[in-house]
Amino acid sequence: MTPAHRQPVLHRLVVRHVRDDEFVIRLRDHELHTDQPDSDRALSPVELFVASLATCVAHYTGTFLRRHGLSREGHVVKAEYAMAIDRPARVARIHLTVHVDTSLTAPQQAALQAVANHCTVHNTLRHPPEIQIRVEEELP
Repeated sequence: MTPAHRQPVLHRLVVRHVRDDEFVIRLRDHELHTDQPDSDRALSPVELFVASLATCVAHYTGTFLRRHGLSREGHVVKAEYAMAIDRPARVARIHLTVHVDTSLTAPQQAALQAVANHCTVHNTLRHPPEIQIRVEEELP
């Protein structure tokens, strides 16, 4: 079957209000809360966004290390981000640092960099998805 004939798999999640600015996300058998930083009961949506990119990079780079028989001990991805100071409200900059506690050859380091640059979340940011938002008065 050619890619033109394949249909993408549709995944669904539900976000429900809990209290104040807190929401719960339900996907499969998982539940995750989100909130705003002033109440600090959970990560904010923006923090989850940055964390999503960082954990995707961690997964891809960790998989690279495992496949090449390299230690994942001390494997850490650190993220720093800044919000835009103009409108619209958005994340203006994200800097990720991938730390590995193992010696890499120059080709391994270049390959690891390439892997980090092509995780699914990063690819999605480079090629933004079609987004549609519809407001309804009742849940279907």
